Amino acid sequence: MIAISLIPFLIHPSRKGNFLKPLHTSILLLVLCLLGQQVFNLLIAHLNHEVYDRVTHALLVRQEGERLLNAVIDNQEKSFLENSTQGQINAINYRQKRPSFHNSFKNLYNLVQDNPDQIKQLDKIIYIYNQWQKELKQKALSVSASNSALTKSTLFDSLHNEIGKLIQHEEMLLRVRKIRVKYLNNISTAINIFSTLIILLGAILNLQLLHWRVKLPLNKLTQVCKLWQAGQMEVQLSHSSLDEIGQLAGVLNAIADKTRHRQQSIEVRNQQLEDMISALSHDLRIPLLATRNTLDCMLKGAFGSVNDTWKEVFQEYHEANEDLLKLVELLLDISRYEARSACLMCDRLNWEKILIKVIGQIKATSTRELAFVCKTSQLLPTVYGDELEIQRVLQNLLDNAVRVSKPNGEILIQITPYGEEQVRVSVCDYGPGIAPQAQEKLFHRFIQGRGHRGKSGLGLYLCRQIIEAHGGNIGVESSLGKGSTFWFTLPSAINKVDCNDEQNITTCTKNDT
Repeated sequence: MIAISLIPFLIHPSRKGNFLKPLHTSILLLVLCLLGQQVFNLLIAHLNHEVYDRVTHALLVRQEGERLLNAVIDNQEKSFLENSTQGQINAINYRQKRPSFHNSFKNLYNLVQDNPDQIKQLDKIIYIYNQWQKELKQKALSVSASNSALTKSTLFDSLHNEIGKLIQHEEMLLRVRKIRVKYLNNISTAINIFSTLIILLGAILNLQLLHWRVKLPLNKLTQVCKLWQAGQMEVQLSHSSLDEIGQLAGVLNAIADKTRHRQQSIEVRNQQLEDMISALSHDLRIPLLATRNTLDCMLKGAFGSVNDTWKEVFQEYHEANEDLLKLVELLLDISRYEARSACLMCDRLNWEKILIKVIGQIKATSTRELAFVCKTSQLLPTVYGDELEIQRVLQNLLDNAVRVSKPNGEILIQITPYGEEQVRVSVCDYGPGIAPQAQEKLFHRFIQGRGHRGKSGLGLYLCRQIIEAHGGNIGVESSLGKGSTFWFTLPSAINKVDCNDEQNITTCTKNDT
């Protein structure tokens, strides 16, 4: 019955309404089945109780009937005993040991008082018994009475037969009622087995229903959400039912569409901003270069002698112009990397040469006395890359380390093998460190880190672009008050791609030194 009721829901899972409605219906049917089983069990228990009462009543009636028959037989034997002198004594003792007929008859009459047929039969028995007793008294008073006459009494035979019929009738009722008890027990067992099978079948169907209606749609939803998390917002949920999960799928699809359109508009806007920054940087670079050349000429006296006051003013203008020119060039470099149009040289990197150049430039431009400790492993895998760009990254990291280090401090530079066929370059300082919440955004655009003091916040972002263009990774490890370690990794080889390839940043040449 439950299986038949669930078939329409299993065939049409997209039925409008509560998606758990079939489950609720099947559970309700299971509950009704359990209630029906309990009702049947109570009914069977009630019928068993009635049958057991009747069986007990039949046993008691049969037992009292047998006692009544024994009492009749005792009276017959007592009559024989009273014919002799010694027999009178035995009759007295016998009477004390055996129950009397009237007590048994009274108990039997009380047991069958609700049965008119048995009452009539008992009336007949008591009538025959009284006639038989009268006959016994008359024969006992008669001098010519004999024992043979007593045994051949027809009233005794009639009384014996009537009581026997009563006992046989109760035995027949007892057999019938025992058969009925067995029949009721078989019915109860069959009902329990049937209901147990129905409950098991309903539980299996409910589990299948949960799998089809809940688990499978949720698994699909989870898979699509993971694709959305990976950025594939064009993927849509295909659950088309009209229940709650279908409505949820529709809402999520609408949210994904809005998110995708918003991402597309943001990407377009970012591209426009990047194009504008690139164009503006390119347009600014030419007048800034012209201004630098003009200021250089003025400081050298090409337009006439310049006194010390104006020379100091022109020197400040020159420094400001240099800062702007560096910023413009930085923006142009970032634009090239973001546009995947930067052309990288592919040379075998000479770490000793790079360190000498970078440390020399740092010492030439820095006013602080710092100790640079270099530790380079002997067994380094060969790494290819653009030497000038890698030198630029390392110089940026050292500039930041010098800026936060205390005078007469120490900066540690380590170059070691990393993983399988990689090199790890790290710059360790003993400055104030970086807060964990600031470390996450440190390599993003326009994020000014420690000791920025007017910096644009693009240096580390450009470092990340350069390292990722080489196929490596860059990061930082820092604790407040214990210093920071900036590191980057480079693979042992990068893919050599034609300069006209638009998919990746190109590698122009490969020269083995």
